[in-house]
Formats: sequence, C-alpha cells, structure tokens
Amino acid sequence: MAEKTIVIGVGADSQTRCRHYRGPLDIIAIKFPCCGIYYCCYECHREAADHPAVAWKRSQFDEKAVLCGVCKKQWSIREYLNCGNVCPACGSGFNPGCAKHYPLYFQISDPDQEGCK
Repeated sequence: MAEKTIVIGVGADSQTRCRHYRGPLDIIAIKFPCCGIYYCCYECHREAADHPAVAWKRSQFDEKAVLCGVCKKQWSIREYLNCGNVCPACGSGFNPGCAKHYPLYFQISDPDQEGCK
C-alpha cells in the first residue's frame, strides 16, 4: 500500500484547497525545500511553519515537489511548470493564476517566463 503524502493547510480539504485558495482549480500542494513538507500554499506555510519559506533553486527543478490534490501524484517542478496547467496523470486542471506566485516557490528570474526553458 502506498504511503499517504501529508499536506498541511489551514482549513484544507481532501484536494488541497485551503482557506486562502478555494477555487475549483486550486488543487496543487507544493513541498518547500526549507522543511521538506507539502503545504497547500505559501500562506499556509507562513501560518503553520516555524521558519520563513525558501524557494526552490533552478538547479533543483527535477525534485518531486508538486502534488496533484485530485490523484495525489507527485511531479517534479520542471514537469509542473511544463504541464500546461493540466495534471499529466489524471487530466485535472490546475489554476493558471498560480503563475503569479511562482517567485514565492521557485527561483525564476522572469515571473512571466516558464521556469524550465
């Protein structure tokens, strides 16, 4: 039996939506490199962690650090950034507006640029 991935979130539902982001497409969780823990969003990390958040370095983009809240498949940052906002495993749509927050999670020089090119 596969081990269940723990996701921390304020008011989190079973698909990783939290108090801060509850839209139908808000279904990913991000593992933070500072603690190795999945959180629903950066606000949940800010509220629940005992340390400041750290963004993933470009050299770490092959690390599995993104979780689809629907199928629970973990993706590398590179796979996530290149998936076109659709889970490659289950086809669920991800919120394209999350790109506005990429600099909080991933070290990307240009927020309008995909992180893997």
